[in-house]
Amino acid sequence: MPERDLILEGLEAFCQVHDLVVEKRGGGYSLLTRRTGAPVARLRPTDDPEKVQVMWWNGERWKAPGPFGRLTMPVGQAVDYIASQPAFWIHV
Repeated sequence: MPERDLILEGLEAFCQVHDLVVEKRGGGYSLLTRRTGAPVARLRPTDDPEKVQVMWWNGERWKAPGPFGRLTMPVGQAVDYIASQPAFWIHV
């Protein structure tokens, strides 16, 4: 039986509500709009299986969403943060 992907499971409902798709690549999870494929956010697993690093697309590459480096938080908190921050949605 394949191992459960807890991060992917934590993203499913969020992606449905916001019409996003998840692409698992390069050791992380890219959230893209279903309609245009525009990048919204990227989550990278950490050594703590309950937490991810959150990044946003600046138009050229994935970067930390603020001036103090990458944010690390549980997946549930990460999707709440992404939903509430306008910077993640500017390319949509």
